Amino acid sequence: MVRPQLALNLFWRTFAWLALLLAGAVLAWQQTFKLLEAEPRALEAAEQLAGLVKLSRITLEHTDPINRVAVVTSLSRGEAVQVRVAEAHDRWLPYDTSAFAKKLADELRQVLGPETIIARSVNDSTGLWVRYVVGEDAFWLKTTPTPLAVPLAGNWLWVLIAFMATMVGSALIARLINQPLRELAEAAGRIRDGEYDSRLDENTMTSEIREVNMGFNRMARELAKLEEDRAVMLAGISHDLRTPLARLRLETEMSVADEQARQFMAADIDQLDAIISKFMDYARPNGTQMREIKLIELVEREVQGFRNPDQIRFRVQVSDALKVLVDDTELGRVMLNLFENARRYGHAEGEPARVDVSAVRQGAWVELRVRDHGPGVPPDRLVRLTTPFYRGDAARTAASGAGLGLAIVEKSVQRLGGQLTITNADGGGLLTTLRLQAA
Repeated sequence: MVRPQLALNLFWRTFAWLALLLAGAVLAWQQTFKLLEAEPRALEAAEQLAGLVKLSRITLEHTDPINRVAVVTSLSRGEAVQVRVAEAHDRWLPYDTSAFAKKLADELRQVLGPETIIARSVNDSTGLWVRYVVGEDAFWLKTTPTPLAVPLAGNWLWVLIAFMATMVGSALIARLINQPLRELAEAAGRIRDGEYDSRLDENTMTSEIREVNMGFNRMARELAKLEEDRAVMLAGISHDLRTPLARLRLETEMSVADEQARQFMAADIDQLDAIISKFMDYARPNGTQMREIKLIELVEREVQGFRNPDQIRFRVQVSDALKVLVDDTELGRVMLNLFENARRYGHAEGEPARVDVSAVRQGAWVELRVRDHGPGVPPDRLVRLTTPFYRGDAARTAASGAGLGLAIVEKSVQRLGGQLTITNADGGGLLTTLRLQAA
């Protein structure tokens, strides 16, 4: 099955959605503060500034020209508010540099009159400047722009702290939400590996998780009972079938006079016994005990079981230094099935099977390759070779068998935590590659 190129686990998905939600809430809070608190305060300060302008205008209007100079000189010495005479050559920059500043300027013009000029700098002196006319003279009233600024610049530190708290809180919440699912996934993995002792918490406070855990534990107990019943049933089937076969073989050897007929009957009985062994191997429990072994020793042990060079010949190229972490009985069963498969199908008519066995280390894995020099398998049938009771082609169906050899190989390799690949080799023949854990 093709996996998606980008896949996030549930923790990161939950974290991302919570972080997005809470970050949006922080931004919404900031915007709400701006609209409901900061802007009204700034507009209120603008109204107060308009009052100062009106007050200074009234003061100057009711002062005669001689005393007006003294009043302006006195007002120009103020700290927070200053009044200066406007000159024709004054250089000023408009205050309407943002939407909020434009709103403030419009508010001041509405109160003071449309001819009022609001500037943020006059003759390179920054501040909030308001230009108004008294009679034939024009004046600038200067004040600090702080009262009219939306006080958000100092709040960015708090916004950053809020974002950090959002990320930490999202991670903790996502972890709490996903912890029961992680435990459930780990329990499912143990059952997949043949451990049916599920111990999920059935007293958790979350009712939905509690019901799932109780159901999962019940399922695990039922599977354990089924596995035990299956083992007992298989043992009984093996005994009940092999006992009459043994008697039948003994009676055949003693009562059939024709030598050729006796050999054929004995071969049929041996075939039945081998098919029963295949069924037992395929259906046996998943118990494996992993340990470190030398790969060459196991390969040579299994090669020694095929002593007839007229049927099969081996060329082994495995380094003495290669060690793998496997169950030697399980891997021996894999090698036995691969060699038997090559002996039956991996040769031309009238010639012995030639089998090449090699291994290389690749990082944390050891690749063990078994290749025969037979006719191979059509490419469209390769994927079905590990299907139970399936045989590849007419040539392979000519030999008798249960059709379980490669199915047993695949199942055993899965028990060992490895990977199996079956392809046609360059130059002909079937190439089986086992990826095993390096010790």
